[in-house]
Amino acid sequence: MLLVAAALLIASMHSLGVVGSSVVPAAPTVVKSDGQLDTVDVRAARGRTFLDGLAALSPDRLAAADHDRRVVATAMDEPPTAAVVASWWAGLDDGTRLRLERGAPVVVGNLNGVPYAVRDRANRRVLATGLADPDGDASQQAMLGQVRDALHRDADAPAKSLVTLDTRGAGRAAIAIGDLETAADVTVVVPGMFFTVTGQMDDFTATAGDLYDEQATLAPVAAPAPGTGVAVLAWMGYRTPDLSNILSLELAKTGATRLERTVDGIRQLRGDHQPRLGIVAHSYGSTTAMTALASGHMRADSLTVLGSPGSDVRRASQLAVAAGGVWVGGAHLDPVAGSGYFGTDPAASSFGATVFDLGVVPGIGGDVFRRPVGHNDYLKPGTSSLHDVALVAVGRGDLVRNGIRHHDDPDGGGMQPSFDLYLVRPQDLQPRD
Repeated sequence: MLLVAAALLIASMHSLGVVGSSVVPAAPTVVKSDGQLDTVDVRAARGRTFLDGLAALSPDRLAAADHDRRVVATAMDEPPTAAVVASWWAGLDDGTRLRLERGAPVVVGNLNGVPYAVRDRANRRVLATGLADPDGDASQQAMLGQVRDALHRDADAPAKSLVTLDTRGAGRAAIAIGDLETAADVTVVVPGMFFTVTGQMDDFTATAGDLYDEQATLAPVAAPAPGTGVAVLAWMGYRTPDLSNILSLELAKTGATRLERTVDGIRQLRGDHQPRLGIVAHSYGSTTAMTALASGHMRADSLTVLGSPGSDVRRASQLAVAAGGVWVGGAHLDPVAGSGYFGTDPAASSFGATVFDLGVVPGIGGDVFRRPVGHNDYLKPGTSSLHDVALVAVGRGDLVRNGIRHHDDPDGGGMQPSFDLYLVRPQDLQPRD
């Protein structure tokens, strides 16, 4: 067990608490559908009642609600469904929308179903306010600084949107590269253990940018899909394991629920023009993604797992993914891939996925793609794995060279872990909240 934990530690990538207000927002009076008046306690409300209560608050009470722990927890952890939010937002007048965006940016910026341009403006407002706070906590400032750096873009680079910013505890954030509401291909990248907003958000967003660039170069051969161009979401939308909980699946289950909500938000805003939606998940993120896709609450056109320690999903057919859309990559010298530590190894022939051949393959113009080495090399520029992942994401898995297709075996199981001992890096021992 210790050897397994050590291998998982070395295989990880290098790498604002919302202050609760003591002010309780006054219960607003709202008009119900039958024309009767009703009083709503926003701190205790849920679903559409929660949203209507917010919209009815006066500006000063709205600002207080946006800093109230219970109100923020509802918006972040027990939110109304994306369908309910989208319907509510569409029914508001322009003045109310603007008042909510400016008066309650913490809440509005994180509600799936609100247009992404609005969420971006609201979250950037929270970011700017936090960075400008002279009395801000040092750890909070470091977290916000990472998000600020991750949002930087050169003049000729694609647009970026801050679609999630949860500053509580270890924090959560998600940055979209490209337009999630218009792209033909939308890819959500899910990180593995030891990833934090404070430690890796800038690098993680850059990795998502590399995938975006690779997909964009493949536009001439991409399979048709509603929309134009590509979008990649760097989704650090859940707390990943650290030394205190490295052996637990609880964070994967929580992360799966958050991932389901994120994807539902994309689908609600796309309506009848659904993109080709792919999930690219690394390490523990693959455990999270497979949990979500086996839940019955989320579907995808493709799932690509890289360096996976496995999950309790036994067969690809249990995943809500298009036929032939589950792909698995394991790099040379990756001690996590193939371990089956958290359950069935998705690369096992019994699982029924397609396994990438990650050796050196000929590239365009006589060049070659480099073979990925180790646990953290899969999405590096110039690797065969980055190129293959991008092909799958744009609907051209048929162009992936030498992929090994495994048929689903209902009696199959997973591989047992077998690790050598690896050294733990000093940065992996840093305390986490």
